[in-house]
Amino acid sequence: MSTLTLREPPPERLDLAGITPAALAGLSEAEAARLPVGTSRRGLTLGDCFALHLDGSEELRILGASDRLDRVGAGLSLGRIVVEGDVGQRLGAGMTGGTLTVTGSAGPFAGTAATGGTIRIAGDAADSAGGAVHGAACGLDGATLVIGGCAGDRLGDRMRSGLIVAKRAGVHAGARMIAGTIVADALGDHPGYGMRRGTLVAARHGVLLPTFVETGRQDLVVLRLLAKSLEAVAPEAASLLRAPLRRYGGDLATLGKGELFAPVG
Repeated sequence: MSTLTLREPPPERLDLAGITPAALAGLSEAEAARLPVGTSRRGLTLGDCFALHLDGSEELRILGASDRLDRVGAGLSLGRIVVEGDVGQRLGAGMTGGTLTVTGSAGPFAGTAATGGTIRIAGDAADSAGGAVHGAACGLDGATLVIGGCAGDRLGDRMRSGLIVAKRAGVHAGARMIAGTIVADALGDHPGYGMRRGTLVAARHGVLLPTFVETGRQDLVVLRLLAKSLEAVAPEAASLLRAPLRRYGGDLATLGKGELFAPVG
């Protein structure tokens, strides 16, 4: 197991994009220490900020992490990264595979443009988790994002594919969704704002937009299959999908092929 141990709180935001097990496997510790990670004219390198121990393995552990570490795990394609602590923005951006685990909380845009792999955040995630960065075509695009705590506003904004599981989320969850699935215990007001396709499942939700219409109680095979696939990822979410659910279709202000499922009651 390779490790990067943060020496002290960094004096600036650090960009760890490309610092993956595969990228470090072919480098000596001296070569890896020279990799640039700074975002200012200081020209900080990996060795300036971290104590390195590299063994060429497929697991990388980042110890003593800080919310000033941005784009941790960005571009990860295989292997495993475990972060002990918090991280900054764009966690796992553009991931194509592998597993990325954070024991703390994450900044905005976690999982943006990730097409594969699994991202697990034990704590909270800030706004636009699984959402598109400004000007981007889409947010989460095939990966799995599991948030153990609360997500901020616009969870899964412009998500195109994949799965997001969270305890709670703020307003406009699933806004502008192109496709994909979001499962949560609670969603804030106006879930699915502007969604074209995709599926939202929530035990509780805030005020619905008038452009969502109830289509009755549903017992769909696809929901049971989704519940089965979630058993290992999020057992509580799986149990929600097995309950009797009522379906709402929308957003009829756009394409209108999205859906929101909520328990009958």
